[in-house]
Amino acid sequence: MSRGRIEVITGCMFGGKSEELVRRLRRAQIAKKRVGAFKHASDDRYDPVNIGCHTGVTFVAKPCHNVGDLNKMAQGLDVIGIDEAQFFLPVLIEFCEDKANSGVRVIVAGLDLDSNGQLFGPIPALMAIAEDVTKLSAVCVSCGEPASRTFHKGPKEHQVEVGASQYEARCRSCWNAKGE
Repeated sequence: MSRGRIEVITGCMFGGKSEELVRRLRRAQIAKKRVGAFKHASDDRYDPVNIGCHTGVTFVAKPCHNVGDLNKMAQGLDVIGIDEAQFFLPVLIEFCEDKANSGVRVIVAGLDLDSNGQLFGPIPALMAIAEDVTKLSAVCVSCGEPASRTFHKGPKEHQVEVGASQYEARCRSCWNAKGE
C-alpha cells in the first residue's frame, strides 16, 4: 500500500497554483498512477470541465458542487487533485484526511486568503495538517515586488466572486494602500 499524504498549493491569485497542480498531476500520470482531477463547479472562468490556468494550461477535471460529489467520483484513485478548494465547505478537511489515511496522495490547490485578507475556506486548516505546503507568490501589479495578496478592484458584495478581471496581485504594502 502506498503512503498517503496531503499536499497544499496556495497563495494569491495569479501565483500559478493551478499550473503547479497540473504539473504534479501530469507527473503522477507519467508514473502510471491512477489520477483524478476535480474542481469546484462554481469555477467556470476558463472551462466548465477543465482545470484552467491564466497561462492557458489545462487538465481534464470533473466539476463538483460539494464534497459528497467529490467523494463519489474519487473512488479507486492513487492521486486526487482538487483545484479551487477554497470554495468547498470545511468537510473537505475530513475528506482529505480520510483519503490520505487510506494511502491516497491528495493535492489541493486554492487561495489561503480572500481579497479582504481573511482566511479562506478550508485551505488554512489543510495547510496545518498537510505533509507539504507550497505557498506561491505572484508579481505585484503596482510595484513589481513579489505579491502575496489578492486585491479586488472596485466594490465587492460577497466573499466569493468568481472571476479574474476584477482581481489583481499585490504585495502586502500595496495591498494595504488599497488603491492609493
